[in-house]
Amino acid sequence: MKSPFSIPVVIIILFGALNSCGQKGNNIENTNLQPNTNKAMKDTTAQDTITLAGGCFWCTEAIFQRLKGVVSVESGYSGGKVKNPTYKEVCSGLTGHAEAIQIVYNPQEVSLAEILKVFFKTHDPTTLNRQGNDVGPQYRSAIFYRNEEQQKTALEIKEGLDKSGAFNSAIVTEITPFTVFYAAEDYHQNYYNENKNSNSYCQFVIVPKLEKFEHYFSDKIKH
Repeated sequence: MKSPFSIPVVIIILFGALNSCGQKGNNIENTNLQPNTNKAMKDTTAQDTITLAGGCFWCTEAIFQRLKGVVSVESGYSGGKVKNPTYKEVCSGLTGHAEAIQIVYNPQEVSLAEILKVFFKTHDPTTLNRQGNDVGPQYRSAIFYRNEEQQKTALEIKEGLDKSGAFNSAIVTEITPFTVFYAAEDYHQNYYNENKNSNSYCQFVIVPKLEKFEHYFSDKIKH
């Protein structure tokens, strides 16, 4: 998945990856993603957790670390049947796990709807078991909800995007109950921040996604 490439090969691959991530007709920023709810604001001391999978967790971790209102982001594995899987086992595609991130956030600063807007905008939710050149069930798009409120929000947003025509193809993001999250090995944590100058994957795959995030969500970036 993330083995070093020669620069010419990476540049060629990048064109394909960027095309898939770019999604012609992707107008999420003009779509109303706020679910219909009249529930009261949560207590200022409360924190919520959501688990998302959107391809390589190095990418999704780097994006959500920069989102205002996010308290912490941890890379790991979710949605599988094998206990305590290793990275090598997950990469085989046989454990059923997706590379995922567990996000702890302050709902007074950022809502789940806003988090999911970033989620859908910064990966391709229309490709099954694939993000760019990362292929396999471990790279599937998924939302692992913890309660009925999270499920309702995720379903409303997904259905709203499909109806709005924000993407050229139907969204295939899996919306499924959360069961367990296994933290990935230490070297996967905070990966982009610690390897951005030494790993070509960071430069050619993660950086374009961060630039996209910064372009569309400039008012939601941590300072």
